[in-house]
Amino acid sequence: MAADDKELSLAGSVSLGTGVMIGAGIFALVGQVAELAGDWFPLAFIAGAVVAVASSYAYARYSSVNPSAGGIAMLLKDAYGPGVIAGSFTLFMYVSMVVAESLLARTFGTYLLRPFGMQDSVVLVPVLGVLVIAAAAVVNLVGNALVERSAMATAILKIVGIAALAIAGLVAAAVSGEGFFAQSTGDPVEPPGLLAGVALCVLAYKGFTTITNQGDDIRHAKQNIARSIVISLAICAVLYFLITLSVAASIGPDGAVEARDYALAEAAEPLFGQWGVALTVAVAVVATVSGLLASLYSVSRLYAMLQDMRQAPSLPAKVPHQPLLITAGLAIIVTAFLDLSQIASMGVVLYLTMDIAVQWGVIRRLREKLEARWWLPALTIAFDATILVAFIVLKAQSSPWTIVVAGAVAAAIFIGQAIVVQRRGADSDQRA
Repeated sequence: MAADDKELSLAGSVSLGTGVMIGAGIFALVGQVAELAGDWFPLAFIAGAVVAVASSYAYARYSSVNPSAGGIAMLLKDAYGPGVIAGSFTLFMYVSMVVAESLLARTFGTYLLRPFGMQDSVVLVPVLGVLVIAAAAVVNLVGNALVERSAMATAILKIVGIAALAIAGLVAAAVSGEGFFAQSTGDPVEPPGLLAGVALCVLAYKGFTTITNQGDDIRHAKQNIARSIVISLAICAVLYFLITLSVAASIGPDGAVEARDYALAEAAEPLFGQWGVALTVAVAVVATVSGLLASLYSVSRLYAMLQDMRQAPSLPAKVPHQPLLITAGLAIIVTAFLDLSQIASMGVVLYLTMDIAVQWGVIRRLREKLEARWWLPALTIAFDATILVAFIVLKAQSSPWTIVVAGAVAAAIFIGQAIVVQRRGADSDQRA
């Protein structure tokens, strides 16, 4: 495909990246991060951006040299060969993306129910989440061109909406005379909690990997993939810091923890009343629905590549649109049975573990091929390992079942890949 014939310009790929990033992360995670990081939760989002920028170097280098529809899968295959390790960590990435879709779906249900005071419903939230996933899957089945064309418009709406909420909140706090830190607790920072909070914040930025998975659709990929990632991360970092600072000024970390899954809507009410809540809900609905549409499109393409590489199972051949149906089905299962905290925790463990494998693969096997600097992947490994250990230790104390489930999923993936690779070898021997 000639460069000029490719569908995504620089602006289009930036829209894709920000469109996926500005979704459940900022709407659902603020309360969870505040619970861990306390008064420092706005800075935790900045630290998360730093980790994401360092991490993105490896992905950008590889995708610039080898742009493809499954950049991460190809990277891991090049680094570790077509065996258990590459297949397992690629599925870690795939499952973390499915988990992110469930986070979007649950956040949609939570915010949509907030004006009616039913945002904590253990029945309605997952029901609405399941319905929105099903609807997004249907849209992708019948009109994925609409998904692509709407990416830029919805990205602009989300950026403008969140920026307006943040700036209005900060102005209101300044005018009130109480100051930005009137709601702070004054408690000293606890390093393990701050580090664990940063681990959660990374989920709000991991959408940049969507850009690398769309590499073969991006014009002038060698330059524009890296540019798209940096611009997307910068836009999101600024927006996240402004909106979390506004939340801190309005209800403080204690209020964010109490509201938890709908902290942004709760923060808008004291300053702007029901109109502020309505605007926040509207932005949240647009953000989650558009993010879900884009994510299903991208993640399904990744699964299709995994099927071609014989690293993922398939349904009977007569079943059409298997990658989309399997992806949506898994997202529905996670949405139905796990709450937002459990979903986020699983996403953190799987994504950061996979990222460490990617960075190590670049250092050990791909550094010369990609002409990559070794110290940035090494720094990323140090970042990832530090925040992941802090997160697991704290979660093991507060919610051990969540860590057990994440560990069980990881073990099942490795066992499944070992079986797949063994069968693949046996098939090759029979054909020989």
